[in-house]
Amino acid sequence: MLNQALAFILQNFTNLFLIALLLRVYMQWARVPFQNPFAQFVIKLTDVVVRPARRVVPSLFGLDMATLVLAVLLQWLLSLSLAWLAGFPFAVAGTGVWLGFLLIALVALLSLSCYVLMGLVFAVAVLSLVNPYSPYMVVFDSLTQPLLRPFRRWVPLIGNVDISPMVFLLMMQFIVNFPVAALGVWAQRSV
Repeated sequence: MLNQALAFILQNFTNLFLIALLLRVYMQWARVPFQNPFAQFVIKLTDVVVRPARRVVPSLFGLDMATLVLAVLLQWLLSLSLAWLAGFPFAVAGTGVWLGFLLIALVALLSLSCYVLMGLVFAVAVLSLVNPYSPYMVVFDSLTQPLLRPFRRWVPLIGNVDISPMVFLLMMQFIVNFPVAALGVWAQRSV
């Protein structure tokens, strides 16, 4: 019972920090203005680990590779910790399981990033209805424009209502439930 409680706490706090790291990578890639309160929160929260990591891991093709490497490493450590709390026999498993847990971590990070993108699109859809002039709308709109642009080309307005966010969310749910889930089963079998 105590192990389950520790796993719950560890997974939730780590996932919150992983979401901040993924948002930081995505905000830099989407060239979001960082003068926004939301962007400043993400930067201040993650600076503690990102700044030292940037001394070791350089950027590549305009991507913040230090933050991305930190996210993969943190997810890998989370996967190992959760397996240890569940009683995984590391002593008899051998060294081959380390790569298997890295695959599990990569799939979990891919799934989490899909959920982050879905959350951003959902936030923009709600904010556009409730408070389109919110200071957060600038950052969320900048983050979701590259995602929704292809859908807006193909999905027509219905009664002057943009349903492209709904189509995007359905597509992302399909991706998470089928290809990413299949990758997760394959990664679990490698351990």
